Amino acid sequence: MKKILADYNISELKDFFVSMGEKSFRAEQVFRSIHSGLKFSEMTDLSKSLREKLTEEFIDIPIEILKSIKSVDGTEKFLYKLSDGNVIEGVLMRYKYGNTLCVSTQVGCRMNCAFCASGLSGLIRNLSAGEILGQVIVVNRYLNGGLKDKREISNVVLMGSGEPLDNYDNTVKFLRLLSDDKGLNISNRNVSLSTCGLVDKMLRLADENVSINLTVSLHSPFDEERKKIMPIANAYKISDILSACQKYFDKTGRRYIFEYLLIDGENNLPRHADELIRILKGKPCHVNLIRLNEVKEKNLKGVTEKEAYRFMGLLVKGGLSATLRRRTGDDIDGACGQLRRRFIEENL
Repeated sequence: MKKILADYNISELKDFFVSMGEKSFRAEQVFRSIHSGLKFSEMTDLSKSLREKLTEEFIDIPIEILKSIKSVDGTEKFLYKLSDGNVIEGVLMRYKYGNTLCVSTQVGCRMNCAFCASGLSGLIRNLSAGEILGQVIVVNRYLNGGLKDKREISNVVLMGSGEPLDNYDNTVKFLRLLSDDKGLNISNRNVSLSTCGLVDKMLRLADENVSINLTVSLHSPFDEERKKIMPIANAYKISDILSACQKYFDKTGRRYIFEYLLIDGENNLPRHADELIRILKGKPCHVNLIRLNEVKEKNLKGVTEKEAYRFMGLLVKGGLSATLRRRTGDDIDGACGQLRRRFIEENL
């Protein structure tokens, strides 16, 4: 089975090229080309024989854009095909300050959150570091028209299908590859990782020396109620999550963010706001409120914009830093997992 070249860092590539009798400088050369989205056939600065050797042993770009759908608000959703035939998805969000790409870290998900389409079929497999990176590579090339070394993506968020910290080693390697100054060179400070709250992995991440923006999907301030919408809450208490977040702040100096998906009648009552204020006030955190993108297979309803702002007002009045995320992509199956699931249903 062929290996994925995008999985390799420069040090690993140097070892490979030296082992096959090539000069070590080829490593950086090929690394740059792969991160620019070039296929082996396009690497004309390599000899034909070397390109043939690479083709025999490796997959160059492990992902291709199968389909893209653009929203009226400029958001663009991508359906990707992996080299083994599996499909995943991602979202490009265009802002005045630059382009943000939301990437997936797994095919499917095993967290089974009550509001999410990603876990409806369970976890199929983890993505390799190069497959996560491949999403950034192919969309960057899609945007820049194939110009080598021209970067169009400013920010990356690991908020697509899958739980990033459930695929810990590949996710961390991806973060290091993404920030390599010989590649895409996207700073850790421009990367956000969203977790449902895997406390043991959050504690490990604090020691990795990757100062990304840590975002935790909270969705309820009460353990028992959180268990109903997020099964992972049976393993980790909110108090444990808060302790892990504090360690992350102490190690990195990075303020942490809580995502709070507003679900009508489930977590948007004044008592929820009061408890959020009680447990979060004075901590170096921010609450990012999100209106639910409804999934037809899930029996949950979102809130109106007015209701969302009312809830936010309670938090702000209580002394918390809170904002309401701009809603995007409603007309293109914007929620995680929706486009992939529809594609699978149509192609059975």
